[in-house]
Amino acid sequence: MSVAFVTLGCPKNEVDSDRMAAAVAGSAYHLVDDPARADVVVVNTCSFIQEATEESIATVLDYAHRWAPENKSRKLIVAGCMPSRYGSQLGQAMAEIDAFLPVSDEGGLLPLLADLTGVDWRATEGASPSPVAQRTVSGPSAYVQVSDGCHRACTYCTIPAIRGPYRSRILADIVAETVELVGKGAREIVLIGQDITSWGRDLECSNTIADVVETVARIEGVRWLRLMYAQPDGITDELLDVMAAHDNIVGYLDMPLQHASGDVLRRMARRGDATEYLALISRIRAKVPDIALRTTLIAGFPGETPSDAKLLQRFVVDAGFDYLGVFPFSPEEGTPAAGFTQQIPVRTRRARAQRLRDLADQIGVMRVSRRVGEMIEVLVEGYDSEEDSVVGRWRGQAPEIDGIVLLDRGDEGDIVLARVTDSYGYDLEAEVI
Repeated sequence: MSVAFVTLGCPKNEVDSDRMAAAVAGSAYHLVDDPARADVVVVNTCSFIQEATEESIATVLDYAHRWAPENKSRKLIVAGCMPSRYGSQLGQAMAEIDAFLPVSDEGGLLPLLADLTGVDWRATEGASPSPVAQRTVSGPSAYVQVSDGCHRACTYCTIPAIRGPYRSRILADIVAETVELVGKGAREIVLIGQDITSWGRDLECSNTIADVVETVARIEGVRWLRLMYAQPDGITDELLDVMAAHDNIVGYLDMPLQHASGDVLRRMARRGDATEYLALISRIRAKVPDIALRTTLIAGFPGETPSDAKLLQRFVVDAGFDYLGVFPFSPEEGTPAAGFTQQIPVRTRRARAQRLRDLADQIGVMRVSRRVGEMIEVLVEGYDSEEDSVVGRWRGQAPEIDGIVLLDRGDEGDIVLARVTDSYGYDLEAEVI
């Protein structure tokens, strides 16, 4: 029996899918890449905001309707955030789905497959699932989750309801998984979590995320180490000093700020303001020169005044982010912010978000263009037939979200030195030295 995975959403979902796929690969079932060739398709859904939920529903129904009625023997499982968030409501609304698998139950995929298909997952009699899920490597970059869940109570956010309270992975497991991934060919390790800077808060130890980063950076074979989703109040001098001390820790931080108005941030149940954040950015750049910074902002949060919106625009100019994602506020069911008064009209939210995107693109594209003529280190990801070019990323580009580098040559997994010859938006063109 063959099983395929379709993954939507963020890198944390990719890690979850990878663990489930590795479990399937180690069982009596056959893992395939193409859902059209699979007996069972597992769609790992995202449900962080309404648009993500709608995309997940559309994808799930597409597979369900594509098979009916001539392929009733095929099974469709909806996993991840959507069943975690909506629970039994999904079963009532989507009767064509064979099973739902919330995030907390994903370790039970193999028994679920056996129940659905009648095909035993055990390759040998008496076999049992590994207590530590193995991982697969499909390219030169791999994500390692240092934590799951969230302890914060941001008034707009569904993550605590979907993934539960904050849970740090013990350092030994992080190290073991990193060693495994490097041994299977990963050159870049990306540490992720809803909030990696809170690592250890729930453990009986004095270690911090700085200790995790220091330890992983020293693992043989980790050529690049990248940090993503670092909340601003957890970016300490200790962490920045560790980043600056190791050549294999890339100068890059994904730091979700959400807004710059102190009043709006209070309503979000977050701390900080434009002055505090600009001081933090200056401290980061002083400690880690030439660092690339990414953030996300929410436009049109309830009660956001025209003055707040203008303040946020000024902040974007003053901060000079390399990459910036902007989302119009989405009133998510079950969150406090969905019931706030002073809701901003949808058209105004979208207009404010677009103004921020346009401003961010002007700044980001200009910052990228300044790289022309520089020597950069590039991780080769492979050959892109559409671009008719070898494709890679430099240290200031995270996987899948920040652009690419087009090269004249190189093999997948190589880390090469190249001279930047041109820029196109957020992408670069370079010649290998």
